[in-house]
Amino acid sequence: MLLYILRHAEAEALSPSGLDADRALTEGGTRRMKLVARAIGRMEPDFDAIFVSPLLRARQTAEPVAAACRFKGEPTITEALVPGANPSGILEELDAAGCVSALVVGHEPHLGNLVGRLVSGRKDVDVPMKKAALAIFEIHAELGAGRAELKGYLPPRLLERL
Repeated sequence: MLLYILRHAEAEALSPSGLDADRALTEGGTRRMKLVARAIGRMEPDFDAIFVSPLLRARQTAEPVAAACRFKGEPTITEALVPGANPSGILEELDAAGCVSALVVGHEPHLGNLVGRLVSGRKDVDVPMKKAALAIFEIHAELGAGRAELKGYLPPRLLERL
């Protein structure tokens, strides 16, 4: 399976409601995501599924990527991608979905811990991701920690140039 992990783009510091879940992308974050989405679309990933955190900024990050990749389905909104979730949860959802290629869109520190588990097989390793950065893994056999090969890490500045 090819697993694409994308951190949300820059978001406002405080939402009008005061709730973290309602923080939207900034104008700069929205602009950056259009460029990042275009670059991801050029990779022609052919996602079977897109899993997204329920927080607004993650959904706003996923939308242009889904459009650029001509994703036919609806993204799956999942609590397994909220900032404090255990990364095992999203691995279980991915395993149950049986995807060949999937995108997950979420937040730090969750994604950093997920990436750390995939590369090391350990729960105590974090590999922080920049906002709007993309990590691509090939996962061998069953999903799980230490069963993944990092195929690429693309920071947003590089993606914007592709």
